[in-house]
Amino acid sequence: MKTSMLTAALLAAFTLTACAADTPADTTADADAVGTEVAESAPVADAGMAYGDASAATGDVVDGAIASPDHTTLVAAVQAAGLVDTLKGTGPFTVFAPTNAAFDKLPAGTVDGLLTPERRDDLTGVLTYHVVPGNVDAATLVQQIEAGGGSATLTTVQGGTLTARADGGTVTLTDAQGGTSTVTTADLRQSNGVIHVIDTVLMP
Repeated sequence: MKTSMLTAALLAAFTLTACAADTPADTTADADAVGTEVAESAPVADAGMAYGDASAATGDVVDGAIASPDHTTLVAAVQAAGLVDTLKGTGPFTVFAPTNAAFDKLPAGTVDGLLTPERRDDLTGVLTYHVVPGNVDAATLVQQIEAGGGSATLTTVQGGTLTARADGGTVTLTDAQGGTSTVTTADLRQSNGVIHVIDTVLMP
């Protein structure tokens, strides 16, 4: 009974955004209108993911990040690492996408250093640590957490692991360094996977 109640509570809080993302957008709606709709349905503070048109449903995970004004640092990093073609592949991919504000939390000079050609391997490792093979939507992640007795281990494309936990309607990810990131917007569905917005960069 407690498990059923936990599932219901988590899904109610964690997947409200999925309902908005799955609803076909009016092709005449502008970017601000769609962004407002997503913000109003988000389970917690809006992370700034703004999808201007049907690309939210038909574009790939790279297109989804490009469409968000709050993920310009992530897009620049993906381009610098040469991962655009990979992430435009068939997938499916589950991307935990740090916002610009998440990158700003890193120590001064970290991002600029990672974007240099000589640090490309390091940058690739950090970025692929945010990608999990498969289509792990909110419902699936909650099920995995429950099945694991309160936590779930996610193996990333980088080869390392993330630990997912849930507390009420909040889902957090703990990285290899012990850092924690919170999922602020869930289930932004793309043609080759799903994006979950997070508020802190995860480090392998």
